Formats: sequence, structure tokens, C-alpha cells
Amino acid sequence: LILDTVDVQWPIILQIFLLIWYSPVEHLTVRNLTFQGSLGELTKYEFLPLLSSLEQLISLDGSMKALTLEHVRIKIYYFNQEVLYRQFSEMNIASLTIYDAYMPHMLCPNRTSSFQYLNFSHNALTDELFQNCGTLIDLKLLILQWNKFESLLKVSFMTSHMKSLKYLDMSNNLLRHDGADVQCQWAASLTELDLSSNQLADFVFECLPVNIKKLDLQNNQISSVPKGLADLKSLEELNLALNRLADLPGCSGFTSLQFLNIEMNSILTPSTDFFQSCPRVKELQAGHNPFKCSCELQDFIRVERQSGGKLFGWPSAYVCEYPEGLRGTELKDFHLSELACNTALLLVTALLLTLVLVAVVSFLCIYLDVPWYVRMTWQWTQTKRRAWHNHPKEQETVLQFHAFISYSEHDALWVKNELIPNLEKGEGCIQLCQHERNFVPGKSIVENIINCIEKSYKSIFVLSPNFVQSEWCHYELYFAHHKLFSENSNSLILILLEPIPPYVIPARYHKLKALMAKRTYLEWPKERSKHGLFWANLRAAININLPTAIEANKEQSD
Repeated sequence: LILDTVDVQWPIILQIFLLIWYSPVEHLTVRNLTFQGSLGELTKYEFLPLLSSLEQLISLDGSMKALTLEHVRIKIYYFNQEVLYRQFSEMNIASLTIYDAYMPHMLCPNRTSSFQYLNFSHNALTDELFQNCGTLIDLKLLILQWNKFESLLKVSFMTSHMKSLKYLDMSNNLLRHDGADVQCQWAASLTELDLSSNQLADFVFECLPVNIKKLDLQNNQISSVPKGLADLKSLEELNLALNRLADLPGCSGFTSLQFLNIEMNSILTPSTDFFQSCPRVKELQAGHNPFKCSCELQDFIRVERQSGGKLFGWPSAYVCEYPEGLRGTELKDFHLSELACNTALLLVTALLLTLVLVAVVSFLCIYLDVPWYVRMTWQWTQTKRRAWHNHPKEQETVLQFHAFISYSEHDALWVKNELIPNLEKGEGCIQLCQHERNFVPGKSIVENIINCIEKSYKSIFVLSPNFVQSEWCHYELYFAHHKLFSENSNSLILILLEPIPPYVIPARYHKLKALMAKRTYLEWPKERSKHGLFWANLRAAININLPTAIEANKEQSD
């Protein structure tokens, strides 16, 4: 029987209960019940017989098995609550629900109660409920959600005498437990406990029923599961969603755990050893956490693939939150190379690459004779510095020669018998700088080479297989080439005395190869009839008027 929106006087409500109690109704539900008037409106001759009849009736066996009162409002101004509470507590029924009645208390039955199910949700009950109450020995389910309970310790004492209690719902209260010297005393029969949406922290694990199988700690303030604090060997289901956990808990205290919910916590990188420490876990709900996509997380993804689908909600509930560039990426689509995640492999690879790079650079330095060029550059710099310190006013070099001649000693006969006589004779004779007659004694060879090149308008190189085998010819070519680029001049003249096969030219003569490939050179003809044209072309290439001694002195004095 369901009665909805009952708004009548108190005597009429009592009469309705008496009427229904005599009927075959087994389940009575009254919704939106409002008590009107006051008990003072009845004379004691009217009220006492009515109340006495009700007391006798509700204590007798009848058809009634379950009574449900929902959304109860009391508008009685003179009202002894104990009278009403006593009537409810002594009812001889199996199930009693008083929902949303602003009820602040309920009395313990005076004798062994037949209650097996009690639901006092959405009331104002406190920690004093059923303390030291030993008459609810048949109670199996107790629901006290949305009340004002504060002490988990007192809640445990409340259940200690309920020998048949299996399920207790204390969700959405104000429960706390900060540790206590007194141990919690729960009903040994209790196997399911709902403590969600309270104010419980890490110490809650020292105040839990030892035989609990299903535990709900959702939406609390738990930041870690202390090891060794809880020994719940029978626990099979654990809900830790909406807490402050930073990692997956181990199963050292939960050896029978099969289902774990740890969604919506603060887990960035879950431990990869979870499934090893929890071999009996069949399902793990770890989605909707702020995952940090890194190498450590990739290890967890690899474990998930090996676990055989134990992750509930995979893959849609598992999304990267950090770093910013990967936000929104599903974990199944996140991949990093083995090299990026293996530090040892990365170091070995970097070391090998470094060694290879050093080897390549060393080979190129040796092949291209880089140390030689560095040494020559250093000597040229030192020569210029000494010249600056010794004669700072004479840095404006005056050209004294038309050309400086560089040749191998093996080609000296051709230079002395052919080149020099043909250029220095006749009208408009050309003044040549030759190391045998123009190098200054006392100065280093390198310094003499640099001075002669700088005092000469042109540099003539007599090329032959002998030339490329001469170390000093290499020096002279290097410094002349340096002048070519530093002064942006056209001062090099190449004479090919004999053909030079490419394989004969050493690797360090790469500048010579470049010059012969890009610049026109004069080739010494074997036919005597062509010698005249050769000398004419060479004179034309050297053509310049050197300043006279008077002009040179005048420029120096200026």
C-alpha cells in the first residue's frame, strides 16, 4: 500500500496505522507525510487508549513486514519525541525506513528486535545513535547516509553488538579519524562498508573491519595507503576514486583484492609493478587521472598491453594531461623511441656518435692537413705582429718587385736559364724576387716568404710534379693564396711546366686543385716556335709600373 501526500491530524494518522495493521498489507509506504496539530488537542481519555492500542498492536506478529516513511514533516508544537521514537523502535517488522524526516535520534529497542533492515537516510542523526545497543542482533543492513556522524571510532562501537550486520552505508556524513589510542571495534560479520564522501584521511586504514570484502572510500581526503597499517586479507573490492592519491597502492595488505577503482586522483605516472604486487586483480579502473606522458608512463602502457585487458575504460578514459603539447592524446597513441627512454642506451649511443665524430674530424684534419694550415696561419699572424711592433710606421707596404717566383729546386735550371733571363732582359725589364738573392739573412724562412710576397705585385708559381712534393712551395702557395683573398687582388700566375696527374697532387694541396680548376694557367710549350708567344703573354700578365725610389720615399715621408 502506498499513500502519497498525507497531511492530516495526529489522531487520524494513529487511526490509519491501526486500521492498516489489522489488514493483510505487508509493505506500507507513506510519502510526503505531514503531522498536523498537537497532542494537547486530544483528551487523555482519547489519546491514552489510542496509544495503548498502538503499542500492543505493533509488538504483536502481524502481516506487516516493511514500513517506509519518506519526506516527513512534523508541525506539532507540543510533542514528546520519545513517545514516537519508542513506537518505531519497538515495531515487530523486518524493515523500517524513515527517509528525510529531520530525525535527530532513534531509541534502542528494549527487547531483541526483529529488524533486519534499517534505513535512516537524510536525517540529523549523530554519533550517539545505538551506542551500547545490544538488541539489534538480527540487523543485516544499516543505511545512515546523509546524516551528521563525525567519529568513525564511535560508528565502529555502534556496530560492535550487531552480530548479523553485513552491510553498512555511512556515506555523505562528516566522518573523520585522525588516529586514536583506542582500537576500533567493528561487527565481525560486517563485509560491505560504504564510507564515501566523508572527511577521512590516511589514518582510516587503521580503523576498518578486518573481515571486510567490499570497501568504498570514494571522495575523501586520502593521499596514500600506508604500508603495514591495514591488513585486510578478505578485501576483494576497493573504491578509492576522487581522492588525492599520487600512485597506485600496493597489495601488501590486500592479498585478495580483485577490483580496484582509483579514478580521478592525482596520478601522473602509475607504478609499473602494480600487477606484480596484485596478482589477483581482475579489473583496475585508473582512468581520468592527470597522466604525464613520459618514459615512465610508457612502461605502464606496456604493462597494460601485457595484462590482458584489465584496465577498465581503456583507451578513452586514459588521456595525457601533461605536457601541454600532448594534452588530449590517448595513451594508446603515445609512443617514445627506446633510445629516448633508455638512459644507458642513450649514453652509449651518444658516446659512439661522439667517437665517430671525433674519428671523422681527425681523419679529415689529417687528410686535409688542417694542423699544417693552422700552424701556417699562426706563423703568418706572428710575423705580421712582429712587423707591426718593430716598424709600425712602415706598414704601408711599397711594391718593390713585379713578381715573386715560387718553384721547386728540381726546376731551378729552367727558372735560372729560361724564366729569369727572358723576363729581366730588354726594355721594360721585370724585377723578379727570387729567394736565393732576395731573402734577408737573419729572418725566418716563413717571414722572408711573407715579406717577398707582400712586396711583389704578382706571385708566379712554376707547377710540376716536383712542385707538389716540395714543403716550402706549399708554404709559398698558401701565403700567396691568403693575400689573394685578404686583398681581393688578382696576383697569382700559374705556369704549368710539366703536366701533373691528379693522383700525384697530395690531399693537402686542395687549394692548388681549386686554383687550377678555376683559374687560367700558362702552359710551357715544348715547341720552340711558341716560346715567344708564351713570354709575351707572361709579360702582359705581369704588366705594372712599380713606383720609383723617389716616389717610394715621398710616400713613406707622407
